[in-house]
Amino acid sequence: MIPEINPLENLNSKQPTDPLYPRVDPHDCGWLAVTPPHQIYWEQSGNPHGIPVVFLHGGPGAGAGPMHRRFFDPAFYRIIIFDQRGAGRSRPLGCISDNTTLLLIEDMERLRKMFQVERWLVFGGSWGSTLALAYAETHPERCLGLILRGIFLCRPSEIHWFLYGLRAIFPEAWRTFAHFIPEAERNDLLQAYHQRLSNPDPAIHMPAARHWSSYEGACSTLLPSADTVAHFSSDTVALGLARIEAHYFTNHIFLPENSLMDRIRSIAHLPGVIVQGRYDGVCPIVTADDLHQAWPEAEYAVVPDAGHSAFEPGILRQLVLATDRFKSRL
Repeated sequence: MIPEINPLENLNSKQPTDPLYPRVDPHDCGWLAVTPPHQIYWEQSGNPHGIPVVFLHGGPGAGAGPMHRRFFDPAFYRIIIFDQRGAGRSRPLGCISDNTTLLLIEDMERLRKMFQVERWLVFGGSWGSTLALAYAETHPERCLGLILRGIFLCRPSEIHWFLYGLRAIFPEAWRTFAHFIPEAERNDLLQAYHQRLSNPDPAIHMPAARHWSSYEGACSTLLPSADTVAHFSSDTVALGLARIEAHYFTNHIFLPENSLMDRIRSIAHLPGVIVQGRYDGVCPIVTADDLHQAWPEAEYAVVPDAGHSAFEPGILRQLVLATDRFKSRL
């Protein structure tokens, strides 16, 4: 559900405390025009002749960043990253017109064909895990495997947890989030926020976006992180994340209820890795556990001292280990 920032951002190469690969710049980037008015930002880095891997960012609406390239060995992988509709560097920012899960899947297929990729490894965290599963279940023949983190299936219970259940763990952050809405509307926080976030007037949608996004940032790490909250509060992250999340949650991610779990056996033959923080507040571990029970063939790594963010140290290490292990499989 969330964008990630990396507390190790200033490190330039793999160190004992930094399992990420060295920084790498794109050798190719651009925008792909899809359904008007959307233009999808894409980039490629790493080995142009390597094994293709596609990175799916969180949110929906969070966007990707340079640090996400560093999960992958650039000598081995052809690293393909794109910002989903309305997110990050894609244009226009925060646009919810013609923005659905099925259209995001179509965008992935357009990119795959544009890059002349037959099959690719699919890597996604949080909402990225949702989209990865939806894509793989639609196009299993195009997937080499899946690496998933912080599992989110957008079931009603998960959305209710985000809107109300997190109060049990983060009461201060929840109170700030909920009390932005007048008391008479708090029985339906999703609708109240959705109305404000959809309003074209920045004086109305930006305060709502900052409250929504700051709430998510405050709940995303095991230990408090002022830098994380500040990142989530920035205008670009807040608008893309909050508006598009509310749009997808209101519309039940535009898929039949429980469809991701109902179709999970269609990808049971694909190699998979599930990485989950034990104390993930945003996407509680019960969802990852449910997924693994339905897909026991997938490797399952529970990080005992981590929350939700991909850049919690233990989760980060497990994700890089997973991309490294796949090198011997592909």
